[in-house]
Amino acid sequence: MTGPIRLYMSMSLDGFITGPDDRKGQGLGHNGGRLFNWLDDRMSTGPSGRIYREALATGAVIAGRRTFELADRWHGDHHDGVPILILTHHGDDGEALSSNTKFFSDVAACAAEARAAAGDRAVLVHGAGAAQALLRAGELDELEIHLVPVLLGAGRRLFGGAEDGHIELDLVRRLADRDVTHLRYKVLRSA
Repeated sequence: MTGPIRLYMSMSLDGFITGPDDRKGQGLGHNGGRLFNWLDDRMSTGPSGRIYREALATGAVIAGRRTFELADRWHGDHHDGVPILILTHHGDDGEALSSNTKFFSDVAACAAEARAAAGDRAVLVHGAGAAQALLRAGELDELEIHLVPVLLGAGRRLFGGAEDGHIELDLVRRLADRDVTHLRYKVLRSA
């Protein structure tokens, strides 16, 4: 049995995952850091602490190239030395990567390697581009959305393009904490 490929994403009520002007040195954009205030409770025994510990128990990470670069490549280790698999349109051009990091342009191959590496643990997904690519390829199993009660008004959206199409989701968990609601959805696949 393999664990799910699960997106973990903080999002504003109006659908933004960063504030405007996300770039190197300002990876969350203007006022985007507000989306992560709930992490102040990451060591608590409450819902946010539980979600944080679940994320760190994942067995592999899939991220988009943009997210990977804006996060300073997590300095070579996202958590516990798990494999970091990066979806990119620009292949590996010989640049030095940490030993646990690998570039992929093929979404299915990336998902297969992540599932194999994670075993029965979940695969953590970061980044809108990676989430969209995995969803389109039928490889994203769950979305863990950390819904923050703020309207950013602009920034980078998680979804919303016409290419996303119609996708049904099933709410399988809702955990409310003082400044966030954690919502887990299962992606429903047509038979």
